[in-house]
Amino acid sequence: MKTIVICSGGLDSVSLAHMVAQEQQLTRLVSFDYGQRHRKELDYAARCAQRLDVPHDIIDLRAIGAALTGSALTDDIDVPDGHYAEESMRVTVVPNRNAIMLAVAFGVAAAQGDDAVATAVHGGDHFIYPDCRPAFTQAFETMQKAALDGYADVSLYTPFVHRSKADIVTAGARHNTPFDQTWSCYKGGETHCGRCGTCVERREAFHLAGIADPTSYADPDYWLCAVAQKDVG
Repeated sequence: MKTIVICSGGLDSVSLAHMVAQEQQLTRLVSFDYGQRHRKELDYAARCAQRLDVPHDIIDLRAIGAALTGSALTDDIDVPDGHYAEESMRVTVVPNRNAIMLAVAFGVAAAQGDDAVATAVHGGDHFIYPDCRPAFTQAFETMQKAALDGYADVSLYTPFVHRSKADIVTAGARHNTPFDQTWSCYKGGETHCGRCGTCVERREAFHLAGIADPTSYADPDYWLCAVAQKDVG
């Protein structure tokens, strides 16, 4: 199955790209510049494409991102520390982000003659991001079948949608993903901060998977406090 992978440069999407490259026919990576806080993650997506020897499209959605105000990922709003399951993390939602990116990726897939678009949405995203939930992905695929009816037949591939971040780490290790060549931190500093929701989730996932985490964190132990606070809450 000829498959495009939407790749942010993060642990999830890079692991997915390596899995698709081994199990299917990876045709290209598609990334999006939507005016996010930093472009560091896009550099890691580019490295992934180079490593897997496939084309890499970075699609400019900055004008759209500028209109999607109110998120800590697109506005001058502090990224909160803590676990993803905390209510404060809702400030990292970019409304309709996945729906917009998927719609563009499906258009690319149809134009290029690909069979599927793969995205690394997973169970850990369900609490905070509505466009990562199974109800959304199923409805979106149905909508795209109608949108491309008679022109192209493109499926949505979401192998992690019912699985945890720890499951992704396990799958990534099985497919030889170089985890040190992925970027998750929302803050975009010299190293992963260790305190934002993505850093805490990343650190916890490696722990739960029982796999050594090669990531350098500015605060490597904060995740323990964040998880404990989440469990108490």
